[in-house]
Amino acid sequence: MVQTKLRSLAPKNDVISFLILAAILLVALPVLFDIFRLNLIGKYLTFAFVALGLVLSWGLGGILSLGQGIFFGLGGYAMAMFLKLEASSPENTQIQSTPGIPDFMDWNQLTELPWFWEPFHSFGFTVFAIFALPALFAYIIGAAMFKRRVGGVYFAIITQAIAAILTILIIGQQGFTGGVNGITDLRTLHGWDIRTDSAKYVLYFVNVVLLLITLVAAQYIRKSKLGRLLVAMRDSEDRVRFSGYDVSNFKIFIFCIAGIFSSIGGAMFTLQVGFMSPSLIGIVPSIEMVIFAAVGGNLSIFGAIYGALIVNWAKTILSESYPELWLFAMGALFIAVVLAFPKGLAGIYESHVQPWVDKKLKAIQKKKAEK
Repeated sequence: MVQTKLRSLAPKNDVISFLILAAILLVALPVLFDIFRLNLIGKYLTFAFVALGLVLSWGLGGILSLGQGIFFGLGGYAMAMFLKLEASSPENTQIQSTPGIPDFMDWNQLTELPWFWEPFHSFGFTVFAIFALPALFAYIIGAAMFKRRVGGVYFAIITQAIAAILTILIIGQQGFTGGVNGITDLRTLHGWDIRTDSAKYVLYFVNVVLLLITLVAAQYIRKSKLGRLLVAMRDSEDRVRFSGYDVSNFKIFIFCIAGIFSSIGGAMFTLQVGFMSPSLIGIVPSIEMVIFAAVGGNLSIFGAIYGALIVNWAKTILSESYPELWLFAMGALFIAVVLAFPKGLAGIYESHVQPWVDKKLKAIQKKKAEK
């Protein structure tokens, strides 16, 4: 019975896909690329956390959020605040007029650390905040919207507006947040220099392991009763409601899970890249995050990761030569995927590649049986 349940949660094809992905991320990429490119790939993978959350909320639940940058930023800023406080010890900030506070606060003539920064002296609280803040924020947004049966396009626009408001708020409060520059010059984690090549290798592998754990959690949700209910809600919300289920609570829950996934990605982004700024929270980055999931396939958890990798790689290549063309290319890519490949790369694989692989495997098995 246990084996049957495990097979239902992890079909053979999904196990093979997981092993292939793990081999690519843990073995092939570190062997093929130098630390500079590997660090870039690590940055791309932090957006894959967001794409995984979008597969659950948008692909399965039909909840399209155009403001996932909010949660990415909450996790990123929580980690950045801890690292900045560690880099702002009285010894490191002796030249400031007020030693012991972050440099941008001193530049803005603050003379003491704001009260809401104090808890981020603790790494334990910071980790707690990376999970709790996005969950609380998503619950407030979700409860306010879903309890009133606000959904579809209206929900997407509202989340986009919240992302824009949060960006403006962060930029406007320069003395507390670092303003448009964000929180920069992050150096150590508990005394461990995160800027060295060896640290970047370690952080890359930590990032990949966390991503694979998140993928397993997403797979469990997708195959569980909750996953089936989400699909039913997406296809016919009223039928699920008339069956006695509280649709709004399920929507709030999966929106919170998507927010937590995004927040983990944001925290890992800060650790690997060494800064966090409002440019990663607003409308454009939030739409880009939706495109990652759309290109990979908004119904495929594996496709979401490949989508985040491919789109970000294309962005890097195109931006190096034609930086002004990226926004146009992104818009064209989104339209092309929606019109021509509604299931993204995962749909192409399922329609063309998988049948060919299955046919070859059957032929090999048949030959073995004949011998």
